[in-house]
Amino acid sequence: MSNLSLDSENLKPFLTDQEVNDLQSQINLCHDGFEGGTGKGSDYLGWSCLPSGFSDTVATEIISTADSIRNICDAFIVVGIGGSYLGSRAGISYLSSSFSNQFGRESVPEIYFAGQNFSSDYHADLFDLLADRDICLNVISKSGTTMEPAIAFRLLKEMMEDKYGTEGARDRIIVTTDSSRGALKSLADELGYRTFVIPDDVGGRYSVLTPVGLFPMAVAGIDIKELMEGACQAEILYKKPSLDQNDAYYYAVMRHLLYQKGKTNEILATFQPAFHYLADWWKQLAGESEGKDLKGIFPSSVEFTPDLHSMGQWIQDGKRNIFETFLILESSRRQLKIPAFKNDADGLNYLAGETLDTVNEKSWLGAASAHKEGDVPNMTLKIKDRSPYSLGQMFYFFERAVAMTGYLNGVNPFDQPGVEFYKKNMFKLLGKPGF
Repeated sequence: MSNLSLDSENLKPFLTDQEVNDLQSQINLCHDGFEGGTGKGSDYLGWSCLPSGFSDTVATEIISTADSIRNICDAFIVVGIGGSYLGSRAGISYLSSSFSNQFGRESVPEIYFAGQNFSSDYHADLFDLLADRDICLNVISKSGTTMEPAIAFRLLKEMMEDKYGTEGARDRIIVTTDSSRGALKSLADELGYRTFVIPDDVGGRYSVLTPVGLFPMAVAGIDIKELMEGACQAEILYKKPSLDQNDAYYYAVMRHLLYQKGKTNEILATFQPAFHYLADWWKQLAGESEGKDLKGIFPSSVEFTPDLHSMGQWIQDGKRNIFETFLILESSRRQLKIPAFKNDADGLNYLAGETLDTVNEKSWLGAASAHKEGDVPNMTLKIKDRSPYSLGQMFYFFERAVAMTGYLNGVNPFDQPGVEFYKKNMFKLLGKPGF
């Protein structure tokens, strides 16, 4: 049973059933490439069977290590960039309290992130905050040479060794890296750090269902077994090639057809702050997978209703090269009812007794209708609740859909050649030997 549902009703004026059906044969070919390992980038298809291949041994190791870490720290720092941190940050923010670091659960440490930028102020402020806390960290990098996390790790390692000594720091540092090679793997072996493995056949932006994403989420108290159960159900659901039975492929087809009609920018529109970092994760997944060979949908995101008071104007009346995917939560964890005011000074007594969710729902429906009338095609992906099971399904849904969109557009969804260009210029400017 799926905890996700896709509603494409607001696409009917823009796409025909015939256009959709005409792509079924191409979907079948791409699907065969997935399943047979013959498509572009087939060396990096390991993500597609991660849920069904998730072993009890790995789960037990992740959970027991997370338990031991929680017992000795007040704050836990995740050091990584891109796919090495966005998935865990998305999961933790989606499943935790809106103010988890200020009002967290007992025995769960505060969670912070480092190594995702070069900002002196950000990292100095973080180190000030950590000064009076017992800390542990998880540094995540396949190579160990990506500059942002490597520099942050140098700083944090020095701080921890000053605070706990070399041996004490060793017990508080967990490394997630390559199984056999790379600078970080060599350092972990030399210093005796506990390690988790990033599978060779899984790229960074598809790694949320590996220890890259699962270990930080486990430290945050998230039930990773339930998360993987949801992902496993999604793996079953989205391995069927028929568009009538596979919403992930159907979503990919909608995106592809709209792109061919000149709708080159997709806006992921959310109505819950809990989706904020999930949207960031989705933007990397889509942008880095599809943006190649002068092709690809440009992924962006907005957070409604705040952005309806700013970006809403552009969406309603700006250039018509956009389409929207609304990401909607069907059921909040708690309900707040609007009270009545005696004098009704703000004129809102007609809403007395209604919940905030009711108002939020009408905001979504109103925006979707207005944007459709404004020639903005839109569809809605609904997620049942804020549970690990639902989140696991959603992670896998987007991975499968984005990979299929890349295949439909004739690109390799699993490489990122363009990312390296800026690095060469940066290394040259920094005076790195050989550049």
